[in-house]
Amino acid sequence: MTVLIDPPAWPAHGRLWSHLVSDASVEELHDFAAANGIPARGFDLDHYDVPEESHARLIAAGAVSVSGHELVRRLIASGLRVTGRQRRENAHR
Repeated sequence: MTVLIDPPAWPAHGRLWSHLVSDASVEELHDFAAANGIPARGFDLDHYDVPEESHARLIAAGAVSVSGHELVRRLIASGLRVTGRQRRENAHR
């Protein structure tokens, strides 16, 4: 069970963002986020968006830094990836 974080490379709201995921369970991800002060509003179906300034702190807390490609590969392999289609379906609920 591992919580993974990719480099802050995603621009939004005037800053760069990382993605935080679990390769084991959404519960593990929520527990890690809560323990590290990440607000629930940062959760987006299969990951948390976290600002660049939190990156080093989350690694120090135990998140494993991986490339964006590796993060997606491991999220898919875990079966926890939410696809674009699932996102659209969820948006219509």
